[in-house]
Amino acid sequence: MSVLICDADGDLWYTRAEELGLYSIAMPYSYKGNVYYYDLGKNTDFRDFYDAVRAGEIPTTMALNPEEYVQILEPYFAAGEDVLYVSFSHAMSGTFDHLDKALEQLREKYSDRKCTVFDTKSICLGSGIQMEYAAELKNGGASDEEILDKLKAFRDRVCVYFVVDDLMHLKRGGRLSGIAAFAGTLLSLKPVLTIDEHGSLKVFEKITGKKKALRKMADRVIAELTGTEYSVYVLDADVPEEGDALAEMIREARPEAKIVRQTVGPVIGSHCGPGTVGVIFVGDKRPIPLAEE
Repeated sequence: MSVLICDADGDLWYTRAEELGLYSIAMPYSYKGNVYYYDLGKNTDFRDFYDAVRAGEIPTTMALNPEEYVQILEPYFAAGEDVLYVSFSHAMSGTFDHLDKALEQLREKYSDRKCTVFDTKSICLGSGIQMEYAAELKNGGASDEEILDKLKAFRDRVCVYFVVDDLMHLKRGGRLSGIAAFAGTLLSLKPVLTIDEHGSLKVFEKITGKKKALRKMADRVIAELTGTEYSVYVLDADVPEEGDALAEMIREARPEAKIVRQTVGPVIGSHCGPGTVGVIFVGDKRPIPLAEE
């Protein structure tokens, strides 16, 4: 037997995770001197978090240590179960080095058990929509091998587009160079960002102005949405009116789209900052980023 698990960096809302019977590893973040573990929104104080960041607080995220991974995984192995872990992008965190160390320890004690890790090569609901898909397959009776095979094809169809208000949040989190962030801020650029095939953050298109960026994202969904049986996730980080506006632009042109509105969780919000708006959906292929200069 095996169990399917995911992590909170996929931002799948807790009610959906519970509905699917999907266990999510809580990922840590820190602000105002306290460390929290994101519970997919169940007991999260979003207002306090985003108010603090807007007031100048600089939140941080951190990797789980090997001992924490052992505590999470060992009960499954002790119960005679294997684990299939659908994770966020390995290119975005060193936490998976710690996971590897934990698995090395566990193999010494549970040599007949295994943990298979599938890298979604995405983050936030770009990862979460793949976690959701895997859980639906699992609940439908698919084997681990069947889930992995289908996920590999599905992963390449997940489209992620988002725009941030302040590029310096990405710079502090190591997701953008200081020069690029500084230049973008001076020029009032609101680049539409995406996730490439390696699971790294890239620029899709350079745009001046938030309204134009929102329009561009809506146009991408309108043109590229083919997986209408899956949800179109429209997210915002404490700017619900902008998220609603993006959702409405999509709904007007693609009324068949199943739009789900959601708040960006504090782990992802620690890197993108307040004012971020994004959309995740299933098309024919993952977006191709702008060539680097």
